[in-house]
Amino acid sequence: MAATVPVGNDLTLRRSAFKAPSLNFSNKSWAPVFTLDLKANNSCLRSRQVICMSVQQASAPKVTVSPLELEDAKEPPLNLYKPKEPYTATIVSVERLVGPKAPGETCHIVIDHGGNVPYWEGQSYGVIPPGENPKKPGAPHNVRLYSIASTRYGDFFDGKTASLCVRRAVYYDPETGKEDPSKNGICSNFLCNSKPGDKIQITGPSGKIMLLPEDDPNATHIMIATGTGVAPFRGYLRRMFMESVPTFKFGGLAWLFLGVANSDSLLYDDEFSKYLKDHPNNFRYDRALSREQKNKNGGKMYVQDKIEEYSDEIFKLLDNGAHIYFCGLKGMMPGIQDTLKRVAEQRGESWEEKLSQLKKNKQWHVEVY
Repeated sequence: MAATVPVGNDLTLRRSAFKAPSLNFSNKSWAPVFTLDLKANNSCLRSRQVICMSVQQASAPKVTVSPLELEDAKEPPLNLYKPKEPYTATIVSVERLVGPKAPGETCHIVIDHGGNVPYWEGQSYGVIPPGENPKKPGAPHNVRLYSIASTRYGDFFDGKTASLCVRRAVYYDPETGKEDPSKNGICSNFLCNSKPGDKIQITGPSGKIMLLPEDDPNATHIMIATGTGVAPFRGYLRRMFMESVPTFKFGGLAWLFLGVANSDSLLYDDEFSKYLKDHPNNFRYDRALSREQKNKNGGKMYVQDKIEEYSDEIFKLLDNGAHIYFCGLKGMMPGIQDTLKRVAEQRGESWEEKLSQLKKNKQWHVEVY
């Protein structure tokens, strides 16, 4: 039974197959979540003040998934729907992921694609926001790519939904300090403002560089994310630790580094913390909170500082065949590359040669935007 939460003057129990005996909300302010009941004949809309769905699900033992035919394909699905002929999907729910002290707003958005736009973990969907392109009157907006934040089975484990992790792009005038809605991100605001039942035009799926290699179930996967770049890694980790997939039994090491501004900005933290508790030998989780933690030099703690802290271990794992993934804003990479280069030189190695070898061995995976 899930936690009991007030709705109006009533107490409503949100029934779930996932038991959540103890949930840590980290003092976050949970905004109302609107969900679309896909099973109701009239697709009735329900407004409930509920806790983050992903938290409830993360409290479960391994979950049965279907249809297992999604494991049959030898190659990932690619570009099933293109910008000129997108697929019309439906918004299921939009929930705020961050607490009140987080700079900006990040939302978890579940989309019903009816099983018609299958994807693999690590791929992206394109979204075409409604309206016309201001630079091309009469034409639709350009496609915006978003990394998918769920496994191929989706948050309901039935292969019919996909989830996105979206930060609302808001522009503030540097002189007045006030928000200028005319310059806000068109697609991110469309997604974060969406309501259950709204239609959404999607393309894809696309991308092969961030696919999770599954040929060795005992491999090591080092995942480095800033902000919403955690999206593909949520998919990986649900597949590794939450879902019961007969053809993939993970027995290796998954190590996640997540960089955000502060504790209220952490994304899916309860979910990742649960894996840490349940799978201590297979999962490691390090957070870099730039506004709350200091690095060894007394400066702000960024994700590259955490990498430097564990550099010896990381380099040894890479030498033994570990995969390393980076996802987030492109501005994250120069600092990380500088850190890795400095560490390599301290070890008497050439970073250029090492990087070339990692790429050749297909151990190096980067998706920045």
